[in-house]
Amino acid sequence: MNTSVDQLNKVLDYIKETFVGKDPIIDLLGICLVARENAFLLGPPGTAKSAIVRMLSSCVEGGKNFEYLLTRFTEPNEIFGPFDIRKLKDGELVTNTEGMLPEASMVFLDEIFNANSAILNSLLMALNEKIFRRGKQTLKLPALTFVGASNLLPEEETLEALLDRFLIRVRCENVDPEKLEHVLVAGWNLENRSKAEKPKITPQQVIEMQSSCKKVDMKDIMKTYLDLVHSMRNAGIKVSDRRAVKFQNLIAASAFISGRTTAVLSDLWVLKYTWDTEEQIDILSGMVNTVIEKDEEELKHPQAQMKQRPDAEQLLKEIDELSSKWSNNETTMEERNVVKDKLRYVQARSKWVQNPDHKKILQEKIDSLWKQMLETV
Repeated sequence: MNTSVDQLNKVLDYIKETFVGKDPIIDLLGICLVARENAFLLGPPGTAKSAIVRMLSSCVEGGKNFEYLLTRFTEPNEIFGPFDIRKLKDGELVTNTEGMLPEASMVFLDEIFNANSAILNSLLMALNEKIFRRGKQTLKLPALTFVGASNLLPEEETLEALLDRFLIRVRCENVDPEKLEHVLVAGWNLENRSKAEKPKITPQQVIEMQSSCKKVDMKDIMKTYLDLVHSMRNAGIKVSDRRAVKFQNLIAASAFISGRTTAVLSDLWVLKYTWDTEEQIDILSGMVNTVIEKDEEELKHPQAQMKQRPDAEQLLKEIDELSSKWSNNETTMEERNVVKDKLRYVQARSKWVQNPDHKKILQEKIDSLWKQMLETV
């Protein structure tokens, strides 16, 4: 395995030992580093969003980190730096970026959707193009990745463009109660861990991986990937052409971190984390799992082998909503096709329900809705 990849995996493993039950989030941050894409963490306070990013940043040796909690009143100077007073006297509008976002290797913006109009345009350009522009000044940003976090998804249309700049979206919640004891032990031991034992990776190593990642061969999975993109669009998940192109960076990064130069079906696991709304999380997970479970390759990314246990009550609620949508006389033919697609993925997920009584009830409800659909046609 590439020595830089090996070192990155040591960093990720080290962070996983500290933050029990957060493996998917930590692996996805590693994916974003290698793909040079951005990640968004959604979750309530106290779920270790900031702490995970902070520890990852501390493992990037020789790079500068920038972290900021945005408010509605945050000004551009607080993020990008103030104008240089000395040059301002000469009539030049030059930003003094020392210690600010434009010089950082790792950027974490908490409560990202508090961004106001004063900083929004500059922030959008920084996130999308890794460029900072102010007046005549244009700087290429050294940022390896941006991580944003919030307790809630945006409701304002102007902020949806901001969410769109984060290719990965992952929900960060309290860990399973069964793992709480491990969380307490890991938290107690955190202060006693020696700084000397913390693995490190340099920005240059990450940049080299970002370059090498572009050479991953995607041809073996391309048809399946295209089919999956069409299915996502049919299910109402927004996948623009630009996002579809950029998703390939995530897939390639999964393969590269796994020590492969060729992408396999299981690398599509990253697409489970490209939802727009919380309602899409389970639907998208079911769609992707249906595809990657067909992969017979041995060198899978570990996260491709992890299936989240579906909530039978949530599945039942989704079936009822689909039934109601189908029965509505105002539902168009196009919307009915979407209902069918969603029901297929609900059916796929219901097979993973462990309780046999719950599984039976779900299957009966699904069969009943399929019958209703056939009768309507």
